[in-house]
Amino acid sequence: MHPNILALDFDGVICDGLSEYFASTKRAYQQIWSGSQVDDSLADDFYPLRPVIETGWEMPILLRALVLGIDKTEIPSDWKGISLQLLESEGLEKQSVVEKLDGVRDSWIKNDLDGWLSLHRFYPGIIERLQQIIDSEVEFYIVTTKEGRFVQQLLQQQGVDLARERIIGKESKRPKYETLRIIRDAHRADSDVNIFFVEDRLKALQEVAQQPDLEMVSLFLADWGYNLEGDRHLVQQDSRIKLLSLKNFTQSFDNWSKD
Repeated sequence: MHPNILALDFDGVICDGLSEYFASTKRAYQQIWSGSQVDDSLADDFYPLRPVIETGWEMPILLRALVLGIDKTEIPSDWKGISLQLLESEGLEKQSVVEKLDGVRDSWIKNDLDGWLSLHRFYPGIIERLQQIIDSEVEFYIVTTKEGRFVQQLLQQQGVDLARERIIGKESKRPKYETLRIIRDAHRADSDVNIFFVEDRLKALQEVAQQPDLEMVSLFLADWGYNLEGDRHLVQQDSRIKLLSLKNFTQSFDNWSKD
């Protein structure tokens, strides 16, 4: 089966931004806990735990947990409890934490955009495959929580020219399932709308699966992205969501449903 519409998440599917996540989190951390120094070696613990993060305020809190020596093996199974407990014990508000993180990023982007962009890298074979898709008859969209202008700049650095209206980013301020609904409606004139959506966050895919009117959307969890082994195991038992490898992604759509 081939799609006539393909929608991809950006971070964790097209682009690996882990270095940026840690660098921005470290800067925000040192503002929140002023005078604190963070050992860069903690990045090795931070990266595998990135999938537990759902919203921005959690990132400095995750780094705090690692600095305090909380057992990293316990974090995936009890992150909600650990993060809220740390927030309370450190006397912090979610909004103030996320404002620090957003402020760090805004300042960095304003003063050193090239340096900030340079912390992002593309997964192997992705750029070549994207170009093939753009040059095909498939209608291609990026649906992401990253700001669309940065996605466009990162793609342009790689020679990928995607129209700005095909990049639906953070600025849309709506859940991804609603964006997919809008994309579907924009192609209502097509006799057979068949959408493929690739995402690395299981929760986002599950939210789409819960929408009765989006049954024409085939859902794929990118196993190379920001997800945990438990997420990948759950998908293997799920009839609605398929697990997709990077190797199969970079090949023809016929390979996407293969193990």
